[in-house]
Amino acid sequence: MSKSVFVNLPVADLKASMAFYEAVGFTNNPDFTDDTAACMVWSDAIYVMLLTHDKWKTFTDRPIPSTTSSEVMLCFNLDSRAEVDAINRLAGEHGGTADINPSLDHGFMFSRFFSDLDGHVWEPLWMDPAAIPPSSQDETGQGAST
Repeated sequence: MSKSVFVNLPVADLKASMAFYEAVGFTNNPDFTDDTAACMVWSDAIYVMLLTHDKWKTFTDRPIPSTTSSEVMLCFNLDSRAEVDAINRLAGEHGGTADINPSLDHGFMFSRFFSDLDGHVWEPLWMDPAAIPPSSQDETGQGAST
């Protein structure tokens, strides 16, 4: 069995959140969707489970963070800088908040940040592995220790 990541997120309005995630490029898997949860697919290995607050509370007694809190930042890669710009723009156009943090541009790596309707933070990222600067090496050829 291949390894997969399932990110569970509490959402205030399941239908609105589904529409948001579809607008930024996720697809819905109806086999794992009902009135309390929706499975939104990013890739063959990455799934986001949107859970109503009542459903979320069946998994944990911990409080749901406010929409101005950040419990985690979820990063995913895209094929180009233009795709990073486009998904950030789409997030803002569909009820999320675009550019919640300043963009990062290291030449070989570029990312922007948006939040969804419930304040969950996402970092779309483009990276060119061939352009990554070489790390400093010590005399043994190993990376320098900190």
